[in-house]
Amino acid sequence: MAQILDGLKVSKEVKAEIKEEVERILANKRRAPHLVAILVGNNGASKAYVNSKVKDCEEVGFSSSLIKFPSTVSESELLEKIDELNKSKDIDGFIVQLPLPKQIDQEKIIMAIDPRKDVDGFHPENFGKMALEMDTFLPATPFGILTLLERYNIETKGKNCVIIGRSRIVGKPMSILMGRKDFPGNSTVTLTHSYTEHIEEYTKQADIVITALGDPNFLKKEMIKEGAVIVDVGITRVDDDSEKGYHLAGDVDFESCAEKASWITPVPGGVGPMTRAMLMKNTIIAYKTSVYND
Repeated sequence: MAQILDGLKVSKEVKAEIKEEVERILANKRRAPHLVAILVGNNGASKAYVNSKVKDCEEVGFSSSLIKFPSTVSESELLEKIDELNKSKDIDGFIVQLPLPKQIDQEKIIMAIDPRKDVDGFHPENFGKMALEMDTFLPATPFGILTLLERYNIETKGKNCVIIGRSRIVGKPMSILMGRKDFPGNSTVTLTHSYTEHIEEYTKQADIVITALGDPNFLKKEMIKEGAVIVDVGITRVDDDSEKGYHLAGDVDFESCAEKASWITPVPGGVGPMTRAMLMKNTIIAYKTSVYND
């Protein structure tokens, strides 16, 4: 049976380290790092995710602010708020929770965020720096996966890594990061997607499979090789007959793949907690850049 890549455990370790750093900052009579989240509309998943980020801030000792707008907010009003946050010396990083309503150009919003405060790592300037292996904010989910692989000392150098899904949030950055000259990295990377024919021909050759597809139980035991490392980013709400009426499922058929893999992430409790922890990590990086280099 596969060993578990426990994202819940590692995320707690990361947050404990950040909390210690914040305590040292406060002991030196400096202000706490400040993270702001902007939430537009009443999307249930977005609300839950933003609320969890506020809770994480409290846990590590950050200041946090939640700015809410109705789903009818105009693009100009949202851009005005972003400009205000960009100029504030008391705010180190902020995120605009996606998706946004149809009347708002998502690309315009991302471009408007000061790259120095873009703790989500979505701005093209930060993405470009990442691709060139320069110091920058990494998108939180890929950053979390790298940290998980690092903490469990999973060998990546020279390994075949197959990534399923090419989103700008996970798949594309992950393909760049796994190929970089670093640890984790130095892998031979194949980026697959919904148009990849005979995808199992690639996954069967992979030492590491990272899947971010949003298709419950897509990756089956027969699609992986013995001893593969499996990282499951997918999380989908699947209706069932339980008391809650649903359960959360990953992209990986966990029970069958765990019989064959060497390491595997659970869903929930794998990549999700790491994503949240790395947003905290990016915020303290932003803080140290803005405060100590003032």
